Amino acid sequence: MSQKPKHISLVMASLVTLYLLATLLSSAESKTYWGDVAALKDLKNSVDAKSMRPGSCLSTWDFSVDPCDSVFSDTFTCGLHCVSGRVTELSFDQAGYSGSLSSFSFNLPYLQTLDLTGNYFSGPIPDSLSNLTHLTRLALSANSFSGSIPDSLGSLSLLEELLLDSNRLDGSVPVSFNGLSNLKRLEIQVNNISGEFPDLSSLKNLYYLDASDNRISGRIPSSLPESLVQISMRNNLIHGTIPQSFKLFNSLQVIDLTHNKLSGSIPSFIFTHQSLQQLTLSFNGFTSLDSPYYSPLSLPSELISIDLSNNRIQGMLPLFLGLLPKLSALSLENNNFFGMIPTQYVWKTVSSGSDFAGFQRLLLGGNFLFGVVPGPLMALKPGSTNLQLAGNCFSWCPATLFFCQGQEQRSPTECRKFSRLIP
Repeated sequence: MSQKPKHISLVMASLVTLYLLATLLSSAESKTYWGDVAALKDLKNSVDAKSMRPGSCLSTWDFSVDPCDSVFSDTFTCGLHCVSGRVTELSFDQAGYSGSLSSFSFNLPYLQTLDLTGNYFSGPIPDSLSNLTHLTRLALSANSFSGSIPDSLGSLSLLEELLLDSNRLDGSVPVSFNGLSNLKRLEIQVNNISGEFPDLSSLKNLYYLDASDNRISGRIPSSLPESLVQISMRNNLIHGTIPQSFKLFNSLQVIDLTHNKLSGSIPSFIFTHQSLQQLTLSFNGFTSLDSPYYSPLSLPSELISIDLSNNRIQGMLPLFLGLLPKLSALSLENNNFFGMIPTQYVWKTVSSGSDFAGFQRLLLGGNFLFGVVPGPLMALKPGSTNLQLAGNCFSWCPATLFFCQGQEQRSPTECRKFSRLIP
């Protein structure tokens, strides 16, 4: 009888131990919220099984193990991140996954990052992405998504990065994008997007915009956000000229509008813009450029590179371009410039100082420049600078000189004919 209490105590202790183990196992089994587990299963089922190569992230997704509790496991080795049992990030490896996500519901309310870059997902971009109300980064770059961009993406008010480039998207840029008030980076380049660019003036945080290699038409919107640091809209169907509103963009560093249908005169303010470093306007229809007011010594400008090649700009080479203190690359090729090479260009090519950058690249070929090539340029050695004077009207510029190679000088007849057209 005296041993019975001891036996009962042992039994009770065992029961408590079993209860604690069961509790621990139960909490381990339910570490990932059940709804997130169901969504992950649906997502994997949306991917073509044949595209899940051994060693890829998705090939390790084994749902016999808890997705958010597999740190020391060989399952769920990559592709997702959890916080407190909720999936907050899905970042697939570039393993060549394929399939359509159009029927996937995206019921992952705590997801902040979705990155499917560099795969072969196809079909339309799902409207259900709008369920991801905490999303800050959406990267669908370099896939095969097609159709128009869903208006519903404009409801993702916390989104900071939207990367839809290098797909097969068409239609226009949704007006609803004006609701992406926290957006900092927008990339929609290399698609088949058309129509005019919408008003994005409410995107006060947008600093990077790339809409290149599409079929966007109309004018450059004067209502783009003043916060922009880089604007790239090359290879589109944009007409008109550079809007005066760019003058107010205090952080703008890069403008790339090459291969469009811009015309008229390039405004003077762009050359003395307070922050602009790179200006690329080649392959357009500009016919002139406005000279800013400047002192005889230098101009206030941050420009490092200017490319105005392959336009229809006519006139003498602008003297002020040789006075821009930081300019080291200037391309004026294949225009209708005439006259002699200004002294400012010569000295900026053969010399430089700590406060005044020299030309590392000066491309003047394919114009109607005449006279004698200045002596200091004749003395340059190959490799000293990238200088191009071929295809002009110089009296002597033989192919033995490195900067005269690639194209013969124009014939006297062609040069005289052009000179008669000069107003």
